[in-house]
Amino acid sequence: MDKQQEFVLRTLEERDIRFVRLWFTDVLGVLKSVEIAPAELEGALAEGIGFDGSSIEGFARIHEADMLARPDPSTFQVLPWRGEHPFTARMFCDLVMPDGTPSSTDSRWVLRRTLAKASDAGFTFYTHPEVEFFLLRHRPETGRPAPEPVDHAGYFDLTAQDVSHDFRQQAIGVLERMGISVEFSHHEVAPGQQEIDLRYADALTIADNIMTFRQVVKEVALQQGIYATFMPKPYSGQAGSGMHTHLSLFEGDRNAFHDPTDPYHLSKVGRAFIAGLLTHAAEITAVTNQWVNSYKRLVGEQREGELLEAPAYVCWGHNNRSALVRVPLYKPNKPNATRVEFRSPDSACNPYLTFALVLAAGLKGITEGYELPPPADDDVWTLSDAQRHARGITALPGSLADAISIMERSDLVRDTLGENLFNYFLRNKRAEWFDYRRHVSQFEVDRYLPML
Repeated sequence: MDKQQEFVLRTLEERDIRFVRLWFTDVLGVLKSVEIAPAELEGALAEGIGFDGSSIEGFARIHEADMLARPDPSTFQVLPWRGEHPFTARMFCDLVMPDGTPSSTDSRWVLRRTLAKASDAGFTFYTHPEVEFFLLRHRPETGRPAPEPVDHAGYFDLTAQDVSHDFRQQAIGVLERMGISVEFSHHEVAPGQQEIDLRYADALTIADNIMTFRQVVKEVALQQGIYATFMPKPYSGQAGSGMHTHLSLFEGDRNAFHDPTDPYHLSKVGRAFIAGLLTHAAEITAVTNQWVNSYKRLVGEQREGELLEAPAYVCWGHNNRSALVRVPLYKPNKPNATRVEFRSPDSACNPYLTFALVLAAGLKGITEGYELPPPADDDVWTLSDAQRHARGITALPGSLADAISIMERSDLVRDTLGENLFNYFLRNKRAEWFDYRRHVSQFEVDRYLPML
């Protein structure tokens, strides 16, 4: 037994923790949990906890259903929203088959495997996500959220009796008690829309933190009698919820993206990484934006009065928020802060698969020596199709169907996810698109019944 396991078992006894929740995610990034008594944890750490993989999205076929959830003791935390006593703790799990080999459909393992490739090349991958979400009012008679935001505030607004401000303070307090550092928080552009930015860390830690973050936000919201949603686009004509993610590679203590002699302070590695993101952006979009609703956010046109900052075109720029990849403002006294911001993912993605594919695309750019095209300095949304074509700027997929069609031809996505997970993900998304195609929406009823 290692020191981390000894610490966990000692903490269970010292703090009189009565329940331990073992967390993992399905292929779509939905959090799963099994609760065990403290007396069972030592055995779980040694052997794992068995469960029926065929009952969970994408894990196993019925004839190979037995799987094991093996707790990662480095992720042990007490859940502060579960009351003062009895205490409840949680740990994330890695999923393995009965023979001890990693499950090919474990999202966490997919990210671990990709991080290992980066490590073999001498790199550590860090991320820093800006997570957006909406707070909605509850319908007391049904207990379901109403399609009404909790406020009508805007970007950076602070008003008297501010429900959003109080919510963010409480949620951040819970996150920090769980060891998750928060860098910023504020009201976002749309009514009821919030943003909380997690402080940078290695990508596996951040992926775990995002899963915890989503659970904390929903728990705290329910305690306050409101509802939190990470749905990418709840309202027409309003901004959607993205997860702009800042990325950097380090070689030891040195930022591999930084070059003080470059006009944009980007090294050859940093430029090739961006080129990899741009080259493979369309291929990975079905994962970074995995829902039908995601593509209501990734629109390439704006109407007067709308402020929609979601990217729709494949380009990069220096401090250009209309670009898919943005190089933030350089800070001369902080060379290790050099980074790139990938702006397409939304906060309802599976963070493990998203980070794995983003890293794989960037590494491909480095190993193949991709050349970075010139930056886009203009507002890309305002350019005509002909102007974008002349500059070599292509569009991201415009729908889930388009994204699936591009992904299914991608060797990079297939190799990164692995054959089993790749095929399951495509089957699931095709089924979602089929259900969407045959659904008659309120838009159609309102538009066509009076006309036809």
